[in-house]
Amino acid sequence: MTAQNKVELLAPAGNLEKMKIALNYGADAVYGGTSTFSLRIRSGKEFDMESYAEGIEYAHARGKKVYSTVNSFPFNSQMKLYENHIAKIAELKPDALIVSSPGVVKIAHKIAPDIPIHLSTQANVMNAMDAEVYYDLGVKRIIVAREISLKDCEAIKTHIPDLELEIFVHGSMCFAYSGRCLISSLQTGRVPNRGSCANDCRFPYEIYAHNPESGTTFRLDEEEGIGTYIMNAKDMNMASHVDEILKSGVVDSLKIEGRTKSPYYAGVVTKAYRHAIDDFYASDFDEKRYQKELGTTQNRGFTDAYLLSRPFDRNDTESNAFSIQYGTHQVAGLVSEDGLTWKCKDKTCVGDSVEIVLPVDATVELVDNDIGTIAEIAGSYVITFKKLTTKEGKELECVHSGNVNEILLPAALPGYTILRREIAEALEKKGLTEVSTPMKLESKGV
Repeated sequence: MTAQNKVELLAPAGNLEKMKIALNYGADAVYGGTSTFSLRIRSGKEFDMESYAEGIEYAHARGKKVYSTVNSFPFNSQMKLYENHIAKIAELKPDALIVSSPGVVKIAHKIAPDIPIHLSTQANVMNAMDAEVYYDLGVKRIIVAREISLKDCEAIKTHIPDLELEIFVHGSMCFAYSGRCLISSLQTGRVPNRGSCANDCRFPYEIYAHNPESGTTFRLDEEEGIGTYIMNAKDMNMASHVDEILKSGVVDSLKIEGRTKSPYYAGVVTKAYRHAIDDFYASDFDEKRYQKELGTTQNRGFTDAYLLSRPFDRNDTESNAFSIQYGTHQVAGLVSEDGLTWKCKDKTCVGDSVEIVLPVDATVELVDNDIGTIAEIAGSYVITFKKLTTKEGKELECVHSGNVNEILLPAALPGYTILRREIAEALEKKGLTEVSTPMKLESKGV
C-alpha cells in the first residue's frame, strides 16, 4: 500500500495550541471549530475566527487538513444564523464540514459547494441503506455510529466503494454511545445535542427502591460515600486492533475523541496511534508499545467497545467504581513553540529530573551545562535541572503549576515537546499518595 492511500489519522483540535500539538505529534488531519453550532461549546470558545483561520493556515502549510465542526442540531429560529456561520467558515477554506442532519447537508452544499461534507456520528449511520441516502445527498464521508461493527463497515464499503468511512478508535464514550442523550438536559437544562452536555452520566448515583403500594422507599446498600457510577462508560481504546482494522481495507480515517482533553492527551494519544499505523505498514506492529503510552493518560478504564464485538457479547463497557483515574504519568511542563523555554504544569524544583516526550520524528541534543543536563537513560531522554531560570534572568528554587514564567532549557528542544514524570513521584511532591488505581487521594499531612 502506498503512502497516498494509507489510512488517515484524525486528531482533536480543542484550541490553537492543541491543534498545533496534534499536528506535530503525527495527525494527518484535525477537527474542531468555533463554539457556534459545534457540539463542543467549551472547547469551541477557545477558538475565534481569527485563531481558527490561523490554525487552518498552519495545517495547510504542513500539508495537513482541518475539518470544521458544524454538527449541532439547529432549531427553526436558528436557520439563518446557521447559514451565516457556514458562509463565514467556508471563507476560511477548511477541508470539510462535519454536519449532523440532512437539512444541514443541503444548506452546506448550497452555501459552500466546493467544500466536502462529512456526516457526524450523531446521524447514527449503521447500515448501507442509510449510508446510501446520505451519499445520494452528496456526503463524501460518513463518521459511522460507535455501535457499528467492522463487518457492517465492510458491507457499506462494498455497497458504496466511493464513500469514505471514518471510525472512532480512542477517547471518551458517551453513555448513549452515539450521543443522542437527554440526561443532562433533564437534570440541568444543558442540552447534549446542542453542545453543552454537563456529563451527568459521570456522576455517582445512589440507588433506591420504591414500593408504590406501601409508599416505602429505601436505599440499596452501597459503600458509604462512594455511590455507584452506573452510567459511566469506559474510554474507547482500539490501539490493539489497529492492525485488524487496517487489514480490512474498508476504513479511510481513524478518529481520536478529545477536543476538551489536555494538550498532553492530544500529543501522546496522537503519537501512539501514529506509531501503530506506521508500524502496521512497516510490518512491525506491537500493541504493547502503544498501550504503554496510552496508559500514561487519565482515563475511565479502557474498553474496545463494539467494533469487533456485539453489545450482547460484552459486559465490561461501564466503569462502575470511579469516575476517572490517573494514568501512569503526570505532565510536568510544555515546551514553547520556538523550543527555547518551557512552562510548568506540575511542581518542579532544582535537582528534579523529568522525561522528555518528543513530537513525531523529532530529535534531541545531549548536553551538560550550568542550566542542566539532557541525557538518554534506559531508552528515554531525561532533563535534570541544575537551575530554574526565567527568561528574564530570575532564578527560582521551585516552579509551581500555574506559574506563567517561561523557564530556560539546557538546550533547544523541538516545539511543543512534553515534559513528564511518573504519577507516584508527582503525587509525592504534593504530599499525596495514590490509593489503588482510581483517582482517590489521602493526605499524608504535609
